[in-house]
Amino acid sequence: MDKTLVTWHPHAVAREDRERLNGHRGCVVWFTGFSGCGKSTVANALDRRLFERGIHSFVLDGDNIRHGLNASPAMLMEHGEDYARRFGLGFSEQDRRENIRRIGTVSQLFASAGLVTLTAFVSPYRRDRDSVRQWVETNGRVGDFVEVFVDTPLEICEARDPKGLYKKARSGELSGMTGIDDPYEPPERPELTLDGANRSPSELADQVFTWLQSAGLIPG
Repeated sequence: MDKTLVTWHPHAVAREDRERLNGHRGCVVWFTGFSGCGKSTVANALDRRLFERGIHSFVLDGDNIRHGLNASPAMLMEHGEDYARRFGLGFSEQDRRENIRRIGTVSQLFASAGLVTLTAFVSPYRRDRDSVRQWVETNGRVGDFVEVFVDTPLEICEARDPKGLYKKARSGELSGMTGIDDPYEPPERPELTLDGANRSPSELADQVFTWLQSAGLIPG
């Protein structure tokens, strides 16, 4: 379809109205780091703190999203092989890029609805995270995208190995594992870097909460 046939329809309720009702800004807090670094754990701990303070938030978790929106070809096979091959996402570089593009779009919509949107994805490629930042801020405001690097050394993540992925990668059962046979490109200028090796998830969640307050994204 010609893109000129697709029209953007303005909303009857403006983003500013939703934020005024919520009492805080919408934004995207993008947690990135190796598998096992603590992204999801910290994001959920932060979500609980925000909820207890009456702040409207939601966690978009990498594994959860791949159960539905970004399902694998195998999970979509009930719709037919051609459909599954076309729309399902695996873990190739191209599929990972599309995974992040879709999530970036969804997270921007959540932020526009006035939610503090917490995302927990490995998102290994810097250009993809930068593209999400550009999309979120172009369709919102500068400062809507907060990149949080959970800086946990690979050896610690591998020792934790909560999903057994590193073990499978080392044994040759799994290919394309970030940090083993696929690269991870750390952020160059993240808004926040967390010490995932020496701090508890609770402490790290508090650190992000305090940063959000200082940035004026949530009430102080």
